[in-house]
Amino acid sequence: MALFSKKQPDAARRRKSVPEQRVSPLELDEKYSFRRNRTLTGSSSSRIASANEASAQMKSPRVHIHDLAKKRRHLGLTLFLVVAVLMILYGMLSQFTAGVSLRTDDITTKLNGSYSKIIQDYFNAQPIERFRFLLNIDHLSTYVQTMAPEVLSVTSTGSNGVGTTNMTLTMRHPVAGWNIQGSKQYVDSSGTAFEQNYFAEPAVQIIDDSGVTVTSGQAVASNRFLSFVGRLVGSVKGQGYTAEQIIIPRGTTRQVELRLLGITYPIKFSIDRPVGEQTEDMSRALAYLKAQNVNPQYIDLRVSNKAFYK
Repeated sequence: MALFSKKQPDAARRRKSVPEQRVSPLELDEKYSFRRNRTLTGSSSSRIASANEASAQMKSPRVHIHDLAKKRRHLGLTLFLVVAVLMILYGMLSQFTAGVSLRTDDITTKLNGSYSKIIQDYFNAQPIERFRFLLNIDHLSTYVQTMAPEVLSVTSTGSNGVGTTNMTLTMRHPVAGWNIQGSKQYVDSSGTAFEQNYFAEPAVQIIDDSGVTVTSGQAVASNRFLSFVGRLVGSVKGQGYTAEQIIIPRGTTRQVELRLLGITYPIKFSIDRPVGEQTEDMSRALAYLKAQNVNPQYIDLRVSNKAFYK
């Protein structure tokens, strides 16, 4: 009977298909990183030592402290190297000479600008010497003296800021001067002739009585002559006498007549004989004439080891 019969199940419904989600291998590795083909190494306990603790996946606090100390040492070394490189670069820059600041201690007159150009020309020819620790100061002084004979020496006196070097110029003191055809020339005690004088006019003046006619381009006052005059004045001072005047006698330019302070007669010198020998002969001759109470018209020292007087 239909009333007592069991209810028949509904027809099987078609199972709904659920779309399958595909998972990438990378997600699988992340998901099962502790399950698939992995062996955990290390220990989180400081009391349990494990093999190869430093490279283990699980590290104890002690190993973490060691790792941090190693990183600090690495950072400290890197910082030290950076600071060392910066200090070296600063030291190189502080020793580099891009420009010069010139001054002099013995004169009050302002220096002209030609000396800076001369020094810069030297550095352009010798660029490695722009570093002060490589500067050959003697070579620099010689170069400056060649271009500007009135300079006695050049010294480097340190830095005047980054890229600028202080340099002190020492100028020559003239012992004698000569004015010829509007050109003033001077000579110092070493016999070096120059034209630029930063000091007072020298007391010893050269008087030209030679009567020699000077043509264009001819120099009567040769460097050899002026060198002899300068060394003569210095050597006479070394003998205890003071030169007052130097005269070029008429008809010659190879000898001079020297007048000394307190001596009424002139003394003849030859520029072809060494200065030292002649001044020694002069000193002996003056001592002899003073002892003999002789007052001659002149003394002639032009012949070696002889002194003539009249």
